[in-house]
Amino acid sequence: MQSWSARSNAGIVHMVRHSVILFPLIGLIAVSLLMVFATDNFLSFTNIMNVLRQVSINAIIAIGMTFVILTGGIDLSVGSVLALASTVAAGLMVGGMPPAFALLLCLAIGLGFGVGNGMLVAYARMPAIIVTLATMGIARGLGLIYSGGYPISGMPFWVSWFGNGRIFDVPVPVIIMVVAYLVAWVVLERTPFGRYVYALGGNEHATRLSGVRVNRAKVIIFAISGLTTAVAAVVLTGRLMSGQPNAGVGFELDAIAAVVLGGTSIAGGRGSVVGTLIGAVLLGILNNGLNLMGIDPYVQTVIKGFIILLAIYIGRERR
Repeated sequence: MQSWSARSNAGIVHMVRHSVILFPLIGLIAVSLLMVFATDNFLSFTNIMNVLRQVSINAIIAIGMTFVILTGGIDLSVGSVLALASTVAAGLMVGGMPPAFALLLCLAIGLGFGVGNGMLVAYARMPAIIVTLATMGIARGLGLIYSGGYPISGMPFWVSWFGNGRIFDVPVPVIIMVVAYLVAWVVLERTPFGRYVYALGGNEHATRLSGVRVNRAKVIIFAISGLTTAVAAVVLTGRLMSGQPNAGVGFELDAIAAVVLGGTSIAGGRGSVVGTLIGAVLLGILNNGLNLMGIDPYVQTVIKGFIILLAIYIGRERR
């Protein structure tokens, strides 16, 4: 009996230590409870929907970032690619192109940059951080050249539905976010490709020897990052009803923070898109709660920085 109890306790300890989303979930619950007691209207439906709408863009970008980080890579270009895709789509719509085609081109721009990043990382053997740092500057520069450095407005009114519309009183960006996470979860957890993603982060050499076409997988992974960034660009364009060439500054850091807070190892091989969603919502609740409490924005930045460091430390100890 004692032996069975010992094995049971050991199993629970093992599950706790190796659970990907347990600690992010505990953090989300703790921060939520803190905000409930510190503010009056945190739990109102309006405020919760507002928080989810605010985090939707970062959460969507963080999906692709999760795929990349799971392989041990990084994508610093997402903020600039978002701005370029949004600006070009807005300019084309204002110039007379049918909005549907302009939005499809927006998606194509994100996908194209993702494929380009993946090709350079996989076939040119260049470090992901250097490649995406370079394409970050390229995309930002192209957006500024295209727009002349000024916002582009005057799009058809219905485009705002992607950023400000509602279905049964639920914001459309939240619905897009949920659908995107469902698709990403299926891909990572229920397909052979998802297993390749984890394997690449665990041991790329062994994965290559097992017959996986590693280079092709890397291109697809960065393409996913570019595509999710473009989806976020569509939402942002609808929300702002303009193309902003200076938009997206720092979005790559927010996405990385959501992934890390969600329990994904920055070294790759361990993580979950469910954890990433929890991390993104945690950041959103933290921002919302600190604003409701009247905390100085500069102090908020310091607090969030310490929380991210704590998350990285916990992840390292568990690894």
